[in-house]
Amino acid sequence: MPARRAVLVSLMLLCAVIGALAQPKPDALKLYREGRYEEARMLCMAEIEANPNNIESYVVLGWSLLSLGRYADAELYAIRAYERVRRDPRIIEVMGEAAFFQGKNDQALAHFQSYINLLPDGSRMGLVYFFMGEIYLRKERWSHADIAFRTAVQYEGNNARWWTRLGYAREKNSEWAYATEAYEQALRLDPSLLDAKQGRDRVLARARN
Repeated sequence: MPARRAVLVSLMLLCAVIGALAQPKPDALKLYREGRYEEARMLCMAEIEANPNNIESYVVLGWSLLSLGRYADAELYAIRAYERVRRDPRIIEVMGEAAFFQGKNDQALAHFQSYINLLPDGSRMGLVYFFMGEIYLRKERWSHADIAFRTAVQYEGNNARWWTRLGYAREKNSEWAYATEAYEQALRLDPSLLDAKQGRDRVLARARN
């Protein structure tokens, strides 16, 4: 009986181990892409605790914190990764977004420009140019904003909001015809977009005067 019990216990332990191995390993990037940002954040923190040099965990952590609106924390962990692990272009981009949302325009521009130079085929390139356009609007540099938004829509041509911002930059620069084109493209993509409709109406009224 003791021998049989020992065999049974061993089999149970073996089944438990096999079951644990069969469970898929949690994937922080998958959680992030599914919009489960807090879960992704917690998993990344655990991964970094286990391996402080895991740059992939830092990258997804930064993206998750940005999505959660925790911009100061995103900047803090991105700087830590940049200084202690590796000067990864994706980390630089996180630093740029975090700076943008905190109103640090010059810092954000510098980070975004570094990202463009270091990773010209990066997956967040369109977003980077969009943020640069917004910064140039803040600085009232209308032509620079036009160029940035125009580049952004080359990456994401179906983004009606970005076309609207391009129209606004052109409107501020008194480029009435080009502004109208951008607003109308936004409305073709999303006829219900109020900002685009109001912008187009403003420009058409101005052009008639």
